[in-house]
Amino acid sequence: MAKKPVNFEVTCPCCSAVLKIDTEEHAVIAHTAAVKPKMFNDMEAAAKAMREQDSRRESIFQQSVEAQKNASSLLEKKFQEAVKKAKESPDTGKPIRDFDLD
Repeated sequence: MAKKPVNFEVTCPCCSAVLKIDTEEHAVIAHTAAVKPKMFNDMEAAAKAMREQDSRRESIFQQSVEAQKNASSLLEKKFQEAVKKAKESPDTGKPIRDFDLD
């Protein structure tokens, strides 16, 4: 009869960490985090990325400000359209419920 290995290693599919598992205890006994590569090679590249991110954030903010300026007129147009639709289709009375059909 073959002897079971006491410990084995598994790589996490999400974070690529290595977990060492004890089969007798059914527990993780060691964890080795995956090495993350550096995001930027130097401070110049990091500063440039921050400036680009700031300009993109400012652009998105300006777009939202413009959308808020036009929001009241847009809501008014939607309301007028709903009123027009309600006038075109008159009320047919009390709606039939599923319970009434039994």
